[in-house]
Amino acid sequence: MKKVVLVTGASGYLGGRLCHALLNQGYCVKAFVRKTSDLSSLPPPTGAASTGGGTLQYVYGDVTDYQSLLEAFSGCHVIFHAAALVEPWIPDPSRFTTVNVGGLRNVLNAYKETNTIEKIIHTSSFFALGSTDGHIGDETQVHSAKYFCTEYEKSKAVADKIALEAAAEGVPIVPVYPGVIYGPGKVTTGNMVALLLVERFNYRLPGYMGEEKGFSFSHVDDVVQGHIAALDKGRPGERYLLTGENASFKDVFDIAATITQTAKPRFRIPLFLIEVYGWLSVLFARITGKLPLLSPPTANVLRHQWAYNCDKAKTELGYNPRSLKEGLTEMLPWLKSSGLIKY
Repeated sequence: MKKVVLVTGASGYLGGRLCHALLNQGYCVKAFVRKTSDLSSLPPPTGAASTGGGTLQYVYGDVTDYQSLLEAFSGCHVIFHAAALVEPWIPDPSRFTTVNVGGLRNVLNAYKETNTIEKIIHTSSFFALGSTDGHIGDETQVHSAKYFCTEYEKSKAVADKIALEAAAEGVPIVPVYPGVIYGPGKVTTGNMVALLLVERFNYRLPGYMGEEKGFSFSHVDDVVQGHIAALDKGRPGERYLLTGENASFKDVFDIAATITQTAKPRFRIPLFLIEVYGWLSVLFARITGKLPLLSPPTANVLRHQWAYNCDKAKTELGYNPRSLKEGLTEMLPWLKSSGLIKY
């Protein structure tokens, strides 16, 4: 019998790509989405088999609505909990706790009331482990919880602790930790590299961003395969970093310039200017209701290093992340063909 998998956050950047991959591998996929969600990244729920033999069904609800989540769990064997509120800043920061912490609690409670669930793959974040100033982090790193750059980071660290406590109590949950996800697909805050490249190639971001600090960049399709590998091979309670090449945003812009044969930025934008611009953007956002691309929390993140080692996922899951150059070589023509950039 084909396994029935539920993907929360199915309309999101990662969730949509995950649904496509699961379908092509023959799974019966239930895409958990809100009535108001943008479903453009998902195939239509025709019920017909995909090229891989899978089927897709939309189920409507919200991870903050326990009853809708519990009903969606019915008949499922695997849960991919990819739903999250991913923003550096929002007007009501309590929403991060409601969605990212409360949503996971609801998933765990629904699991206890459902007797068919074999495994839960929980999409965490590198932020849940904390910054790695002066070293390369791995799965043994625990967030100090003394300081958080963003409310999003705080919510993911709290949720991570809850996931690990649940695993210790016997819940078959496997937490995975992507890095800075990028690649083709939805251009949202969950795809920050794409957003910045759009700004860069449209001459709205004239210089390098911030300090020469390292981030771990993960191509979205590598992260998707890492999730599916965690279903097959991941050990409950074990953490797996689905990160990639450690580099800076300067490296991203330089590699992009080389690939597109365009000029590299000639200067670095000081962090204090990014912070000032962030405060102005927040003020503008409060007036217009449109969330800003850059905000003061963004400047806080840029002050730190977020570099990680994914050897454990490579060894145990067969995770095989592509290089940043490989990923950008694929992504930039896609941005161009989508009409988002010119070069």
